[in-house]
This record gives sequence, structure tokens and C-alpha cells, in this order.
Amino acid sequence: MSKEEFKQKWARKSFHLREMLSAVEECMGKLERSIKEVKELHNALGERINDLWEQSKDFVTMCLTCHRDNLQELLDSQRKKLKEKNDALEAMVMALKEVTIATTMALTIRIEELEGELALFQAIVGK
Repeated sequence: MSKEEFKQKWARKSFHLREMLSAVEECMGKLERSIKEVKELHNALGERINDLWEQSKDFVTMCLTCHRDNLQELLDSQRKKLKEKNDALEAMVMALKEVTIATTMALTIRIEELEGELALFQAIVGK
């Protein structure tokens, strides 16, 4: 393999590795944005729930005390579902971060190996 062929091969490999890393980082960004959106929706829902609770508290207390418990169960259920979804998204992001770290480490090691090979080949070609 000539020096020029080796340089071209090295450039292709480096480019491919950078593309892979870029794709992983893009996925992480999308997941982080999704988590942020879910948290914002969760907060907005929490604020809306609090508003509804304040508006209906007097009415429920006076007229529909028995329905208050049912409403609270529904709200708790919705909060639980949102929390489960949020927890699942956070777990996915953490898993993706772990995979990204592992991939980055593997790519770094491979790049170092390739750089070593390049130095060796350059030394051979230079002699």
C-alpha cells in the first residue's frame, strides 16, 4: 500500500468515525430536547392541575365531597403516568449517554491505534 493510498484510507476511516460520533451526538441532543419538552409539559400540567384544584375546592367541599376523592385518584394516576414516562425517558438518555461514552472510548482507542500504525508506516516509508 502506497503512502497516498494509506492517507486516503486513513482519511475515510477518520471521516466515518466522526460521522458516527456526530450521529450519536445528534440522537443525544434529540433525546435531551424531548426530556426538556416532557418536563415542560409536566410543569404546565402541574400548574393547570393546581389552577383547577383552587377553582373547584370550594365547590367540591360544599357540594361534592364524595367526588373529591375520585378526582384526587385521577390526578395521582396522571401524575404517576407522567412520572413513569419521564423516568423512562431519563433512563433512555442515561443509557444513550453510557453507549456514547463507550463508543467514544472505543473510537478514541481505535484512532490511537490507527495513529500508531500511521506513525509506523511513516517511519517505514521514511527509511
